[in-house]
Amino acid sequence: MSGGLAQYIDSVAFSLWFNTVERHRGSQRRSSTIRRGQIMVEETDLKHWRDAGHVARRTLEGIKDEIIDGKHWNDVIDSAERFIRRHGGQAAFPVTISVNEMAAHYTTNTLLEPPQGHEGEMVFQKGDLVKLDVGVHIKGAIADNALTVEVGSGGNHTDQIRAAEEARDAAIELMHPGTPWHEIGAAAEQVSKDAGYEPIRNLCGHELERWNLHAGTSIPSYACGANNLDKNPQFKGSVETGGIYAIEPFNTTGSTGMVENVAPSGSSNILRVTGNVKIRKALSKGKLKPLGATMARYIEERYNTLPFAERWAYPLLEKPFPEEDEVSLRKKWDQLVNKLASIRFLETYTALRDSDGGDVGQFEHTVLITDGGPEVLTVA
Repeated sequence: MSGGLAQYIDSVAFSLWFNTVERHRGSQRRSSTIRRGQIMVEETDLKHWRDAGHVARRTLEGIKDEIIDGKHWNDVIDSAERFIRRHGGQAAFPVTISVNEMAAHYTTNTLLEPPQGHEGEMVFQKGDLVKLDVGVHIKGAIADNALTVEVGSGGNHTDQIRAAEEARDAAIELMHPGTPWHEIGAAAEQVSKDAGYEPIRNLCGHELERWNLHAGTSIPSYACGANNLDKNPQFKGSVETGGIYAIEPFNTTGSTGMVENVAPSGSSNILRVTGNVKIRKALSKGKLKPLGATMARYIEERYNTLPFAERWAYPLLEKPFPEEDEVSLRKKWDQLVNKLASIRFLETYTALRDSDGGDVGQFEHTVLITDGGPEVLTVA
């Protein structure tokens, strides 16, 4: 690679490096703190992050074999979310399934409506390229990981799947304190390009903080370039000791290397409390009615500022309106969401797909940056 970057690494080389990192994990655990800028991260705090990582990885590995021909997407999503709870975690966001050209941010809703543009039932078919994205939190400490599989044994996507995984690993290998973010992106792009795929440029990795899935720093998956940072100010800076980051390069068979929103707005069926609105104040000013305030308070107490699914919160309306039919309940839910969004208490997510219909691949790990380099948290 240009600019002094490490050369393309193959899976064997990464395995050797990864095993070296793992051998050092014991000594890292014995350290009582890790400095993050001027903040000392206590060992008890780190345990939450590591435990979340273990559950997240075990969920991926435990559920991926359920992605088979003829199985409904919702069955896999439900199975994954139950697996998380059964193993001592909570979902940091709804489990998402993205098939073929769909890239990210789709989960099922209570009506089991497919994303716009998807024909037929939401069941896996042989040859589908499926991204499974799982997040786990323990007391707000988040681990985020994802993988890509092909349905069946056709081998139509083997090269793309391998390239996505190796792009992630190439980026992680460089994540030592002080490495500029643009070098991380260039390493991931090189792997994608060498394998014949385009990196997706408008999807990024992200920093993680307690109760904050997408914190300040964005991590590029393409060569944004040291000389182009004025055009890409979000990629200025470098890897910091104590930082916790989700590294998730996406690749595509499409030519543009871009994703677009799937209509309509809110098509992901995922919402989030912004944390910017006080419920009591909104109620006193007449911006919310008592029922709306009660629902808002419950959602905030249950999910804090982490993303949650429509299908998690919608059933709550059945309790105060036991005699209402489905049409009336759905109308009330839509009114509630629109009201809470209008006062900026809630924000909604939109599903994403490749802009020219290319198949999308993705792999993701969460890493902690120590003085000695990256510690992969999402390991079983």
